[in-house]
Amino acid sequence: MAEDYYSILGVQKGCSSDEIKKAYRKLAMQYHPDRNPGDKAAEEKFKSINEAYSVLSDDKKRQQYDQMGHQMYTQGGGGDMGGMRPEDIFSSVFGSGDFFSSFFGGGGRRRPDAPEPGEDFLYELRIGFEEAMFGVDKDISLNREESCSSCHGSGAEPGTSRKKCPQCGGSGQVTMSLGGLSIRQPCRACGGQGSILEKPCKTCRGTGTEKKRKTLTVHIPAGVDTGSRLRLSGEGGMGKRGGPRGDLYVELTVGKHDIFVRDNDNILCDVPIPFHVAALGGVVTVPTISGSEEVKIPAGIQSGTRLLMKGKGAPSLNSRRGRGDQILRIIVETPASLSSKQKELLQQFAETVKESSNYAKTATFKDKAKRFCK
Repeated sequence: MAEDYYSILGVQKGCSSDEIKKAYRKLAMQYHPDRNPGDKAAEEKFKSINEAYSVLSDDKKRQQYDQMGHQMYTQGGGGDMGGMRPEDIFSSVFGSGDFFSSFFGGGGRRRPDAPEPGEDFLYELRIGFEEAMFGVDKDISLNREESCSSCHGSGAEPGTSRKKCPQCGGSGQVTMSLGGLSIRQPCRACGGQGSILEKPCKTCRGTGTEKKRKTLTVHIPAGVDTGSRLRLSGEGGMGKRGGPRGDLYVELTVGKHDIFVRDNDNILCDVPIPFHVAALGGVVTVPTISGSEEVKIPAGIQSGTRLLMKGKGAPSLNSRRGRGDQILRIIVETPASLSSKQKELLQQFAETVKESSNYAKTATFKDKAKRFCK
């Protein structure tokens, strides 16, 4: 019979979570592959220790395991590590970072005193519809860390300097022993820099930076839309230990327009026309983002009909596409009030029309609706 998870960790079934974790730490250190190079048996043992811990350290999994038993639990597919590697479980218990890297080679580990880029910033900016159509330059202001005006970024009070860290002797690292392994970690006294301030700068209190208000001009190209992001390289957070600044991302929100609606690179516009123009046809003047245009209205046009104005839409951010189109939706407007003369003329007109020929849609609708209108 396969050894159960409690036996693998060397604990009793009713033990506490702390006892399980303590047992795991001891065995994981003993059978870790870095401490047993080339030992396949130790490698398998390390894997089984991690598998046992992944189940017994989880209250829900442990309850299922206790109810079903080892054989039934593992046959049911429970005997795995939830997609985690043994190294992941080891890291979750012992911690990640430089301490963890030292167990797994540490070849790619960043030096504690290495330059570190600054963080990226996000700035939300609202612009008008027409500004988005034609492009615009906008000034934005933000608070960010700048090099200290007194110490110029050194962190030391003018006239003083840094001195070798007495804790690590200037190496930036200290060595500690854990279970027979020698672990190198960044020195806490100097933060891994190998030196400490003789006297911190009074202005920035030794940080080398101070908060300042910065104003930047952002060029917004024609054709942007809500959700567009502009990247200002090197205008983000200040880097550490001489590292470069991060980037600033400006995310845009475009305001609504009174008569235009954006639809990708197309522009939609509702155009009301008098009912006599709809009946007789004619020419109407309509607005576009680049000026007014005359549009021919065919006789008998229906409300809701769409007319296309090619190349009169929004400019595309992809210059090869040029501009989108403007789409007019015709809204036939019925007069709200009529004079006596107008009513008389309309009545005469009404007497001359025939539903079948002049109002074909009305006639078709009535025919289909007969069985509902008895």
